[in-house]
Amino acid sequence: MKRLLGFALALILVAGTASAAPLDAFKGQKGTLDIAGGTAHIPVMKAAAKSIMNANPDIRITVAGGGSGVGVQKVGEGLVQIGNTGRPLKDGEISKYGLKSFPFAIDGVAVVVNPANTVRAMTRAQLLDVFAGRVTNWKQLGGADAPITLYVREDGSGTREVFEGKALNKGTAAAKANVVNSNGAMKTAIMQDKNAIGYVGIGHLDKSVTGIVLDGMTPTQANAADGSYTVTRLLYMNTKGEPTGLLKAFIEYIYSPEGTSFIQKAGYIPTGKK
Repeated sequence: MKRLLGFALALILVAGTASAAPLDAFKGQKGTLDIAGGTAHIPVMKAAAKSIMNANPDIRITVAGGGSGVGVQKVGEGLVQIGNTGRPLKDGEISKYGLKSFPFAIDGVAVVVNPANTVRAMTRAQLLDVFAGRVTNWKQLGGADAPITLYVREDGSGTREVFEGKALNKGTAAAKANVVNSNGAMKTAIMQDKNAIGYVGIGHLDKSVTGIVLDGMTPTQANAADGSYTVTRLLYMNTKGEPTGLLKAFIEYIYSPEGTSFIQKAGYIPTGKK
């Protein structure tokens, strides 16, 4: 019995040490870490920041959005230490700013409509016609006799780049489309407009919007992970040069078991450290 109790105690101690280990990297550290860019990243970054700051009050971490383009600009100009993007860096951005990329999650981009809309599936050809402005009424797609309202993300958005590149086959939306500046703003717009169509990261899907089955592909993270849903992207953290100190510790923390749990809770698929 004593041997069993001793073994159980040892397991508890080992488990406690393992769970504390990722945060041990922040012991004795002080400083500020500013993060901005892609809005899809925000839930993961905020969860990690909260955990770190709870463990060490001498560290202050701020997390803001703005889109992938903003992330590149701010990290490149030294205004933040991490610039998040929902797309790979362009060669010009790497050479101009000396940026390094750290992919950490897979996300899909889903076409979404208002839950009251009876249209639940489209072909890619139909989607192209809708966003090009050639199909303008839901009746043409088997829905209600109502005009289609288009919503798109802003220039520089990683979500927009993936959507146009992979869902629209490098096509673009009609000039009359309404522009919103985040996944959250897109969801709000679609939820408030029963004739709306737009797109969000799959991790943002909930009861407020309905994901469209595209060419027989259902937008779920499981399908994105196994390749059966192909409108996907990687989420990246980007730094100016090689990260050191607090910055390096934060990036390593995102790849830790705790960081992995934050990624999964946000609805994404962890890539692991490359």
